[in-house]
Amino acid sequence: MGENASFWESLIYAHPTCTTWKQEAEGSIYHLASILFVVGFMGGSGFFGLLYVFSLLGLGFLCSSVWAWLDVCAADIFSWNFILFAICFVQFIYVTYQVRSVSFDREFQELYSALFQPLGISLTVYRKIVLCCDAEVVTLEKEHCYAMQGKTPIDKLSLLVSGRIRVTVDGEFLHYIFPLQFLDSPEWDSLRPTEEGIFQVTLTAETDCRYVAWRRKKLYLLFAKHRFISRLFSILIGSDIAEKLYALNDRVQVGKGFRYDIRLPNFYHVSLPETPPVQPSHRLQRGSPRRKPAGVTNCSSFHTQP
Repeated sequence: MGENASFWESLIYAHPTCTTWKQEAEGSIYHLASILFVVGFMGGSGFFGLLYVFSLLGLGFLCSSVWAWLDVCAADIFSWNFILFAICFVQFIYVTYQVRSVSFDREFQELYSALFQPLGISLTVYRKIVLCCDAEVVTLEKEHCYAMQGKTPIDKLSLLVSGRIRVTVDGEFLHYIFPLQFLDSPEWDSLRPTEEGIFQVTLTAETDCRYVAWRRKKLYLLFAKHRFISRLFSILIGSDIAEKLYALNDRVQVGKGFRYDIRLPNFYHVSLPETPPVQPSHRLQRGSPRRKPAGVTNCSSFHTQP
């Protein structure tokens, strides 16, 4: 215990205390370095935040090196500050190279700005997502089919970039798919990774369309490597399915004045307020959100374009 006390005493009291302080202030270079340190530590996160921090800290250490060389004349102070300046400079070059290497085509850049950037997804994560689809945007010409009912296998997940897709089942209109919506999110969600299936609806391009497609197996490998991306797509797909279900809610109608509500799939709601709600004797069939329930008919008056 005595040895520990003597160690701390020697560490604190071994050096002589300052009896007199310098009256004159340090040079302007020293104060400039301090200001750069204060401003530099206010930087944010992300690539551009790192560029901001390393650039200002590097300039601060450079000013400190000049101050140590010219005013203090201390080799050790100069050496440490110059080493720290060199580290910040190397980090700045490295981050700049990463920013330049993470560049995308116009459509992918617009997709990032509209969908992924508001969710706080970094460019490095987005780059992995883009590379998974081979950084390719597929063109679908007008009146060409993306998928045909009962024929096209479910082997990919696609996101519409531009255009409009019409979804039909047995020749009857269900809903539209607009930009920044998935083309096949219900089909994707209905299958496990080891299962296979075919489309129960037909998807036809009403205009010239452009979409991004991720192959099913390749995307699942990406999910296995990066759990964050898996959770991200799970949220996006779930939100997309919810939008499609609500789009169907006002278009689906059954006979005798009863309206089918997808939010309460076990009940029929009466379209007229004075008629009490009635529950039919038959149960609805469970299936894909796009599949038309048994006994449900789509009225032509509901086929209005948004």
